Amino acid sequence: MHLLLTDVLACPRCGPEFGLILLADEVRERRVLQGHLGCPNCREEYPIRHGVADLRFPPPAETGSPEKPVEASEELALRVAALLGVRTPGARILLIGAGANLALGLSRLLPDVEVIALVGRPDAAEQDLAGVSVVAAGAVLPFQLGKLHAAAILGGADQADVSRAAAVLARGARLLIDPAEEGVRDGLEAAGLQLLLDESGAVLAVRAGVAHPQAHP
Repeated sequence: MHLLLTDVLACPRCGPEFGLILLADEVRERRVLQGHLGCPNCREEYPIRHGVADLRFPPPAETGSPEKPVEASEELALRVAALLGVRTPGARILLIGAGANLALGLSRLLPDVEVIALVGRPDAAEQDLAGVSVVAAGAVLPFQLGKLHAAAILGGADQADVSRAAAVLARGARLLIDPAEEGVRDGLEAAGLQLLLDESGAVLAVRAGVAHPQAHP
């Protein structure tokens, strides 16, 4: 997990208004490999192991087989990178659902951008990777509102998923939904999004407004 990701993280128990404090035990090349994230409001602590931040609340019992990360095709990574249109050094892109599989390929195409791969459980990624911050999360997206520069939801999304993703995007940030159901299209405006592109079953929308947040160096 990148050291500066703490600037946009939020406590999944208390909500997006409550940021987290990093207690790092091992840091290498600005990436936190071991440590904890603590909430000053509720005092909950969330572990960071092998660079993966576990921000699920409450921590669920682990059942079933672990998720297996699969690197997506270079063609798909190129398409997502082009549609999201993020090039600013220090910008942050969030990948949700099956889109998390794109993280490594996308980070290779955009070496100055930090890719956040959202997974359902921490063993979906064996270790932290350069340019990729892996975050395990449940239904609550553990991010402050309006802080991220782009997001992609791949593998299916309902209106609630879209609304949650839109809330953490900055003004002018793009959201890719692929595939997009008809009901999702109808709910874009309610989520504060404007349609940019609708083709081949995918929807590209932009968060209402024109400004991006300032990216970190």
